[in-house]
Amino acid sequence: MKLVAVVACTSGIAHTYIAKEKLISAAEKKGHEIRVETQGTIGIEGELTKEEIDQADLVIMATDIQTSGNERFEHKKIMKVPTNVAVKAAGQLIEKIESQLVEE
Repeated sequence: MKLVAVVACTSGIAHTYIAKEKLISAAEKKGHEIRVETQGTIGIEGELTKEEIDQADLVIMATDIQTSGNERFEHKKIMKVPTNVAVKAAGQLIEKIESQLVEE
């Protein structure tokens, strides 16, 4: 499965980057590809390309604030969660995504 994610917490510092690492680790442990864009205090890092978005099976929006560029995902399946879910339960989040995509 190919996933893309946007991560942004209220302060744009710690939880943004912790959530990114947790999502990458959990997805890779399950054998999935994932690319994560952060929108933190220093702006957008690792901006997702149109090609990455088009190829993704699902977009994870692990955000606590309004993010920019969301119109890029209008044609995609999206799962929205707060950043603390990505930080504390990234493995369970990936499992939930797997089960939802299988059901469809």
